[in-house]
Amino acid sequence: MRLKNARRTTLFATLGLAAALTLTACGGGDDDTAGDTPSGAPSSSASSTAKETGAPDSGSSGGSDGGGTATDTGAGAGVGTDTGTDTGSGGKAAICRTDELEVNASDNTTDKKEGVVTVQLKNAGGRDCSINGYAGVDLKAADGSTLSVERNGEPVYPAVLKNGDSAAFNITFPYNSSGGSGVRLTDILVTPPNETKYVRVAWPAGSLPVTDGSSSGKLQIGPATRVG
Repeated sequence: MRLKNARRTTLFATLGLAAALTLTACGGGDDDTAGDTPSGAPSSSASSTAKETGAPDSGSSGGSDGGGTATDTGAGAGVGTDTGTDTGSGGKAAICRTDELEVNASDNTTDKKEGVVTVQLKNAGGRDCSINGYAGVDLKAADGSTLSVERNGEPVYPAVLKNGDSAAFNITFPYNSSGGSGVRLTDILVTPPNETKYVRVAWPAGSLPVTDGSSSGKLQIGPATRVG
């Protein structure tokens, strides 16, 4: 499954020259203990399911704001957009809590220009819940470094997820065509929108390229959008 990407803004992260990855640690280091949330998505059909939850050391929670105007530039299969906010019962649905969501990640890369990982958030809490905004996403590298992923600025569409419904978002990243060297990622720390507790899932795709900053590839996330 994959999101149809809207016009991306110029937010991006530049990786360093050396094989050693110099990153700003949004998680406050590698100690995934209680604290604030991280800052901060299949052609190969690779999929990873949630295996750990926690509250990282530092950073900001996934917010609900979003900017920009929608432009349909995505290619290939994607995730449908549902802008409805009806709870079906006339009341207000509470936010989707981390413990109520089943989180998994799939490699949706379709070409050798831009990589795409789709992260799915399934409501398994037995009640309706609302989702609104961007998740917080940090990436863990094999050397223990942490990389915070920037928002792409696409607009946010609040939605209510009934039990069993899902939302999803894409993580886009520069495709590594070096054939060998690269920054190997191991895990994704996902904090659902407006939550403070993360879920750790395995990174299902390839490595990131080591560049001198001249690459036009962007490391970004889109907002969580209901799959319909």
